[in-house]
Amino acid sequence: MPRTVADQFVEFLVAAGVKRVYGIVGDSLNGLTDAIRRQGKIEWVHLRHEEVAAFAAGAEAHLTGDLAVCAGSCGPGNLHLINGLFDCHRSRVPVLAIAAHIPSAEIGSGFFQETHPEALFKECSHYCQLVSSPNQMPRTLEVAIREAVGKRGVSVIVMPGDVSLQAASDASTPKIHALLARAPVVTPANQELDRLAALLNGDGRVTILCGSGCQGAHDELMALGARLKAPMVHALRGKEHVEWDNPFDVGMTGLIGFSSGYYAMLDCDVLLMLGTDFPYRQFYPQGSGVRIAQVDIRPENLGRRAAVDLSVVGDVKATLAALLPLLDEKRDGSHLAQAREHYGKARKQLDNLAIGKPGGRLLHPQQVVKALSDQAAADTVFTCDVGLPTVWAARHLAMNGTRRLVGSFWHGSMANAMAQAIGAQSAFPKRQVVSLSGDGGFTMLMGDLLSLAQLELPVKVVVFNNGALGFIELEQKSTGFLSFGTDFKNPNFAAMADAVGIRGIRIESPADVDEGVAAALAHPGPVLIDAVVSRTELAMPPSVTIEMAKGFTLYMTKALMNGKADELIDLAKSNIWR
Repeated sequence: MPRTVADQFVEFLVAAGVKRVYGIVGDSLNGLTDAIRRQGKIEWVHLRHEEVAAFAAGAEAHLTGDLAVCAGSCGPGNLHLINGLFDCHRSRVPVLAIAAHIPSAEIGSGFFQETHPEALFKECSHYCQLVSSPNQMPRTLEVAIREAVGKRGVSVIVMPGDVSLQAASDASTPKIHALLARAPVVTPANQELDRLAALLNGDGRVTILCGSGCQGAHDELMALGARLKAPMVHALRGKEHVEWDNPFDVGMTGLIGFSSGYYAMLDCDVLLMLGTDFPYRQFYPQGSGVRIAQVDIRPENLGRRAAVDLSVVGDVKATLAALLPLLDEKRDGSHLAQAREHYGKARKQLDNLAIGKPGGRLLHPQQVVKALSDQAAADTVFTCDVGLPTVWAARHLAMNGTRRLVGSFWHGSMANAMAQAIGAQSAFPKRQVVSLSGDGGFTMLMGDLLSLAQLELPVKVVVFNNGALGFIELEQKSTGFLSFGTDFKNPNFAAMADAVGIRGIRIESPADVDEGVAAALAHPGPVLIDAVVSRTELAMPPSVTIEMAKGFTLYMTKALMNGKADELIDLAKSNIWR
């Protein structure tokens, strides 16, 4: 059998270190999938939905830092990839998507299943190119891989099925070190470091805001905090890199953050932003005379969220290593002490919400997450759906430097958690992987629960079964709207899991949480925990504005006038009478 374009394509993937491809087979993909089968060097991860494939690839890329690959057949097949690819691209993880296409002779004729993927995927990729001939493919694929890895994002190769079956060109397979160049280490110019040091060496109180760009810089951060006596606030994407073993940590800010993090950012003279593009402008100091310095590897991030006084382009780790010798040690630790005291109070209040009441009838979701955090392995990978699962993960999962937390933190898509858990477990079969799934997100892509059994992936899926789109419901109430369109009539998810060959555990009482979580984590195969939690659990932001208070008062008035007093009683039972 002559060597085909598909054979050559797979050889290039092997050369790039690709271990697996997530996707669903189809006629336009047959050349590629058969080449994968015959060569036997790459695993084909057969899923039920292409969106899951893209999320899974993104999670693998997030955790490994290496190129991950997903694939979809022509037309509707690869269109299903697009939401997951948007998440990958916005999360800045290296993913190559293979979008198979209709027969090349039919392109432009309105053929069955015809779309124009080379245009459709432009917005969620650094590179998107149609391969129209065997001679074009090798260079196009090389460019795609380099763009995805070098720019940390998505590349898309669009290839008609008939092209993949044609005879390959004589292009040689690239060597991995030529294909995958190491990222450069960027240190600011001495003049910029001097300016930053002069700002931080002043008499003002410094607060540090840390994001995902602080990955790998934990030691430098600790030295910086000690030198400046500065409290450290983290954005959600900075949690897994910053909060552990950190005597300067004062929690997270933002809509789902801590009051201590919020006030530490407002009550300072200098705010130092490190590797963060935290998007919510209302949580930055507003017209208070606070001077802001921002360090980021991406120049386009500088100053786009808050008016900065000093912009510095550089890696956080390299920048801090060069900056530390220029900094004087501050003697006044009162700012840090005050922020830490506030954090201690805020942390205690949140921890108290995670304590199950003996004999209580309401199961609070915080208790479930705290039990998972306490009992899970030291290197567990957690994934979380958007909305309330993200709130509970942010507040009650303890990071330790080896645990990881993956979510749709920039794109904000529903249904990401279980899909990302599939990618995490595929990449790390011996690590514990736990998905914190909302009942809305879980049921949106529930078909791939079957994939856990078929692929024998021991993911632990925790479904917070509150019968509602809980975070949307809170948003409606906080702005004065009655709940509308948020109800779910859910089945017994644990019984459903048992029916498909996955162990199901249903938890309805606070007394059963620890035992149920322990049983799930000890089980060698996949498990679904159906946690029937309170629907009316409030997730209060760190600062309640007058507008929020007005909105909630308006909601309560409307609820009474519309005969929904039972909602107010449930709200009180869940959050006041505890």
